[in-house]
Amino acid sequence: MNKPISPRTHGLLDYATAGATAVLSRVLGFSPPAARTAQTWAAGYGALSALTDYPLAVKRAVPFRAHGAMDAVMAPIIPALPWLLGFARDRRARNFFLGLAAVTVIVTALTDWKSPATGRA
Repeated sequence: MNKPISPRTHGLLDYATAGATAVLSRVLGFSPPAARTAQTWAAGYGALSALTDYPLAVKRAVPFRAHGAMDAVMAPIIPALPWLLGFARDRRARNFFLGLAAVTVIVTALTDWKSPATGRA
């Protein structure tokens, strides 16, 4: 299958997703535990993005394929966070994390992880 998301596009999507998560948790008025979770996730994912070996990286310390493996591991964890961390009754936050999981699955599935066009290209 031809995977249409290049490393560069994946990086842009990563930064946009981390930023949107940080902003939307405040705009949508998440409960304190949900807001802390969203802010922590945004900071962690922003840091991973900044350190991944792809265009737009700040420091290329994490191989692009390792980033992909982390995305694959996070995909099933993200939708469980509202229940695991006790904010499943916060409908906005719960639905946001379910949507974030869907985006993660789709972007991970459509990214060309074998592309030679890493940050060094």
